Amino acid sequence: MQSFRTELENPIVEKDIIDLEKKIRAFREGKIHDEKFRSLRLARGVYGQRQPGVQMVRIKLPFGKVTFKQLLRIADISDKYGSSNLHLTTRQDIQIHYVSLDRTPQLWAELEQDDITLREACGNTVRNVTSSPAAGIDPAEPFDVSPYAQAVFEYFLRNPICQEMGRKFKISFSSSNADTAFSYIHDIGAIPKINENGERGFKIMLGGGLGAQPLLASIVEEFLPEDQLIPYIEAIIRVFDRHGERNNRNKARLKYLIQKIGLEEVLSLAKAERLALKVKTYKINRDTVPAPAIPELSGNVAIEIANPFRYEQWLATNVFEQKQKDFYGVYVKVPVGDIHSDVARKLVEAIRPYVADEIRITQNQGLLLKYVRKEALPALYAGLTALDLSAPGFDSMADVTTCPGTDTCNLGISNSMTLSKVLEDLIYNEYEELIYNREIKIKISGCMNSCGQHGLAHIGFHGSSLKAGTKVLPSVQVLLGGGTVGNGVGRAAEKIIKVPAKRATHVLRAVLDDYTANAIQDETFHAYYDRKGKDYFYQLLKPLADLTTLTEEEFVDWGHQETFATAIGVGECAGVVIDLVATLLFEADEKFGWSKEAFADGRWADAIYHAYNTFISSAKALLLDKNINSSTQTGIIREFDTHYVSTGEIKLNGTFNDLVLQINKNEPSESFAITYIKEANDFLTNVKAKREELVQP
Repeated sequence: MQSFRTELENPIVEKDIIDLEKKIRAFREGKIHDEKFRSLRLARGVYGQRQPGVQMVRIKLPFGKVTFKQLLRIADISDKYGSSNLHLTTRQDIQIHYVSLDRTPQLWAELEQDDITLREACGNTVRNVTSSPAAGIDPAEPFDVSPYAQAVFEYFLRNPICQEMGRKFKISFSSSNADTAFSYIHDIGAIPKINENGERGFKIMLGGGLGAQPLLASIVEEFLPEDQLIPYIEAIIRVFDRHGERNNRNKARLKYLIQKIGLEEVLSLAKAERLALKVKTYKINRDTVPAPAIPELSGNVAIEIANPFRYEQWLATNVFEQKQKDFYGVYVKVPVGDIHSDVARKLVEAIRPYVADEIRITQNQGLLLKYVRKEALPALYAGLTALDLSAPGFDSMADVTTCPGTDTCNLGISNSMTLSKVLEDLIYNEYEELIYNREIKIKISGCMNSCGQHGLAHIGFHGSSLKAGTKVLPSVQVLLGGGTVGNGVGRAAEKIIKVPAKRATHVLRAVLDDYTANAIQDETFHAYYDRKGKDYFYQLLKPLADLTTLTEEEFVDWGHQETFATAIGVGECAGVVIDLVATLLFEADEKFGWSKEAFADGRWADAIYHAYNTFISSAKALLLDKNINSSTQTGIIREFDTHYVSTGEIKLNGTFNDLVLQINKNEPSESFAITYIKEANDFLTNVKAKREELVQP
């Protein structure tokens, strides 16, 4: 533990890492309940892996930005603690696999030396804030959204209002109306706009999400001024935290709260929160993401291209002219998003002479290199070719997005990564002309949860299983017709039919052949799909679902040799029975301690929110003593009034509801913080006394 104190300059980060080490030790000793520990480690980017005894560590990279030095640091960390592989994700993160839980604090400490965090990369928090990878160089952008994404990341990191929500919360920033950051599938999606007065702002989408039941976001603001962006997001998160579902994870996203109480009510509740916000306006520092250093070309960079035709394909599909004159952006297609650590090091050395020191991870698991001069393109291509990273067709039909599936994920049902490679090979070998088609997207997930974004694919697959007699075989659910329309409008893919996984190649051929034969000239895939209708595709693919013609090979999943068996991994187990009521009271004590710390630092709003959580945890503890487990914080408040205040078991001056919900009826001032914190302390003391009374023999 001493090494953390000497190596880290940031005391807040140091405290975080030391706290993780202490919590791991307490978990090993059976002092922290498994569910509580899971929540805690997930909020620190540590995720249980399919393989027992090891973890996946997710590195949070706001809007996918990573410098050469940071990428090299991550490669070294992967060698030292993981499997020497870097996995690029659809949320612009990097994941490292096969990490020992006990080594995660030291891993985190070493990452933080280059300003890289794990904090809130997983868990019921504000996840990585994503953006269009081309933000800052996109010729179509009204302005660079990168500083806004960075500001949102910084504001909500460690913010008390979003540390233990019912579920995760996702935010995206698209660079233009092309909506390449998919605003319509996020809890909050933002698209940049400039109004008639030349002022900056955002079109705001609310309540989108994929998963097993995809729902598209609603347009709630056509133009939200830039200084209102962060207050608006904070108000929405406060409503989600208080009113969102907490027991049933399948119904715990913002989209379900909107379904339950209605969009207008959510917006009304958010408006009522504005009085309590930490800030009423928030000026964004537009210089918070500095322009990257651009290398000067030294000497002659002319080079002879061995395969001119392939080079021309690469230029046509992977290179675009930036809004900055005489510079080009270059996309790198990374198969299944995996880069070995040795390749990552060689990549940095290969590109360093030609590109700016700022790489962006893309939503389809590739990389974007920036500020390449035209005369350097051949040399850059040669360097990428030497590393097998110059395949043409970036973000085309031949660039299949996939999650890790059964390779490492607890929830994976079938192997999505091998299937992705198989489908890409099919395109390159049988439909090479489609590497120029950037309209149609193919996406695969290993289960229904859509980490591979199959729910927004034109042609999507997700892992499943089918029963044939007494045997089970790997299968894929086929989905069609999803994708981005633009300016906040998107489409959720429709489920068509389930077929054996080994027949996914036949599905793709059938759809592409039919599209080629029957699409009207210049007809988009969406228009073609709508014109033909869902049943047409069901009938087209129905013969592939015939299980009477199965072969032995079809009982073996892609990339496997053994017969398929459905198996979903399990998480860690504390191995002992824990007193949940005592755990909640311990949490209430901890939160009250955070409240006092925040108050001492002059952070009135944070102190008040920690005090609010002290009320909630204390009340939930006593309700559990009566076997009452409410699914929302508002439910806890209501039930406590019913079962403790109304009965006289706990005496208050008024109702618990009135006491707790002072939080959104007062400005976050010093005077209110003093009063509210004292009331939280008095309430916690009363609850503890009641608990002692209840457990006495």
